[in-house]
Amino acid sequence: MSVLIYIDQSEGHIKKAALEALSYGSQLAKQTGTTAEGIVIGTVKDDLGSLGQYGITQVHQVANPQLDHLDAQVFTGILAQAVQLTGATIIIFPGNADGKTIAPRLSVRLKAALVSGAVGLPDTTNGFIVKKSVFSGKAFARVSLKTDIKIITLNPNAFPAVVSATDAKAAVVPFNATLDATKVKSLSVNKVKGDIPLSEAEIVVSGGRGLKGPENWGMVEELAKLLGGATACSRPVSDSDWRPHHEHVGQTGLAIAPNLYIAIGISGAIQHLAGVNRSKTIVVINKDPEAPFFKAADYGIVGDAFEVVPQLIEEVKKLKGVA
Repeated sequence: MSVLIYIDQSEGHIKKAALEALSYGSQLAKQTGTTAEGIVIGTVKDDLGSLGQYGITQVHQVANPQLDHLDAQVFTGILAQAVQLTGATIIIFPGNADGKTIAPRLSVRLKAALVSGAVGLPDTTNGFIVKKSVFSGKAFARVSLKTDIKIITLNPNAFPAVVSATDAKAAVVPFNATLDATKVKSLSVNKVKGDIPLSEAEIVVSGGRGLKGPENWGMVEELAKLLGGATACSRPVSDSDWRPHHEHVGQTGLAIAPNLYIAIGISGAIQHLAGVNRSKTIVVINKDPEAPFFKAADYGIVGDAFEVVPQLIEEVKKLKGVA
């Protein structure tokens, strides 16, 4: 019996979501009196041994460059073999594109119960009950998993990546899996522009129609850069081609869960809130005191964005000692 954690990587680097999954999996292993191991598929540039500081004992690596890009069918086959090899009874996935693609397939193959969007460690006092987010984050459900093998995907940013032992090292073990015939061939990779992907960003500065036009986005970008965050926008903004569509957050766009979400000139329609209401802290800047977003905000500023944001930028510069 052990906990197996899928370690998501992109272009050879371990993703933040994978570190969250490692922390979750290692704490679950302690709770259930077993060990936690990881598996990574593809070539990796990062030091895999250092992942031991998140509480895992081993990293099984399928170091095949043909697997540097996701092929859900092949990855599912590899993970099924890894479960058999390790004797894992609990498999943890980050709640990103890889996890959402692979976990359901693996659930069917292993006849394992699956819960997606977990927001906390299971309650194992009487069974195995997992708390998850439902209805776009407006409520929680508690799901009982009763199969021998259980699969959990995490809500992004719901569980922090915690270093449990800075000097701990995990053993990196080559895993020679039997591969299914691959059906996916990557012809090219078009990277989204920006230093920090929205899905990985801990701070997001977002703008809406209140900014009046794409020519006014400079202050949004400047504030995001000062805070070390990413930029986003509401759907009307991306539909008007003021900003690229990959920045659209909301029910029909990207759902995010940063530590800090700053909404500038966004009214806060329910569709937008559905994509950002898992943010730890929401700050709203809007000149309309009746804007719906203020009801969901932790902090709100009623004022003209063109007056408030430049002042905010100057104060951040003072705090950071930036000229």
